[in-house]
Amino acid sequence: MAYILNFKSLDIKSVPEVGGKNASLGEMINAGIRVPPGFAVTTEGYLYFITETGIKDDIFRILSEMNAGDIGAQDNASRKIQQTIRDAVMAQGIRSEIDSAYGELCENCSVDFLPVAVRSSATAEDLPTASFAGQQDTYLWITGTDQIAKRVQDCWASLFTPRAIDYRIKNKFPHEKVLISVGVQKMVNSRAAGVMFTLNPTDGDPSKVVIEGSWGLGETVVSGSVNPDKFVVDKIIMETTEKTISTKHIECLFDPERQEVINADVTEDMQCTCCLEEREIKELVKMGKIIEQHYGRPMDIEWAIDRDLDFPKNIFIVQARPETVWSQRKKESVLGKKTGRQLLMEQAMKRIKLPP
Repeated sequence: MAYILNFKSLDIKSVPEVGGKNASLGEMINAGIRVPPGFAVTTEGYLYFITETGIKDDIFRILSEMNAGDIGAQDNASRKIQQTIRDAVMAQGIRSEIDSAYGELCENCSVDFLPVAVRSSATAEDLPTASFAGQQDTYLWITGTDQIAKRVQDCWASLFTPRAIDYRIKNKFPHEKVLISVGVQKMVNSRAAGVMFTLNPTDGDPSKVVIEGSWGLGETVVSGSVNPDKFVVDKIIMETTEKTISTKHIECLFDPERQEVINADVTEDMQCTCCLEEREIKELVKMGKIIEQHYGRPMDIEWAIDRDLDFPKNIFIVQARPETVWSQRKKESVLGKKTGRQLLMEQAMKRIKLPP
């Protein structure tokens, strides 16, 4: 069984082996999108871990004894299961494969102790019909094999957070049918980061791309802890039609002294400075349109701009999932009963000047 798979070997058909998030990363790499390299610890690796350690029966016994309608009982079951997973000793077979894969990633990036993001990737998340995204854990700027192995187990444990257990119960997803993979991906030393929607999430307008971003790592934008800069861009003419520069008081970054990711104060002169250059906005929109065309549907995308690289090689896509709000609504025009194609053509025709 394969316990480790390089992102390059993955595509959208790999969801059962590596979950929605990791499968999407591999799909984008193979479509020519700039994605930081990495590897996935597969669902087989997770199953091997809970089987070899003998904790599989304990996990499902605790779940079966839980009163599904009792929030307190769910919280208690969650604590027991997560602690059981964290306390178990990882079998050498999978630990050695993780160590080897990380060593290869370090060698390929020419960095001895490469900082990585360790992200959970459940088999039922990032799907067009489900909203599991964000229910499992992510750990940033992790270095060394011991810390990576520890965070992999933490990600496995997060499959059983109270929120994840409750969501599966309410949506009738059997616990035993939802498996978890873990992605280990090179960190982007982000100068700025954020999210991008290939439609306007406010009104569903498919002729617009909306970008939100702030200084540092993207967690401040995703978590809502900062009010981000916002850019609305016309897909056809590639012009920014709306630009809102917010006061960005904090940024998420790695503190080398504390050896951890922190929220730091943004210097006063940078708080109201736009976090993106115009050329970076255009490049992000180009990438967003390619991703949308590749998947054939509106997308919700996470991006990062590396402070150590030159444009355009500094722009990376770190995640992409189907947009699930407007995409699940009844298929009808969102503006004036016109189709998306009609809206796009109207925008294009506005720019056509006929000779006198």
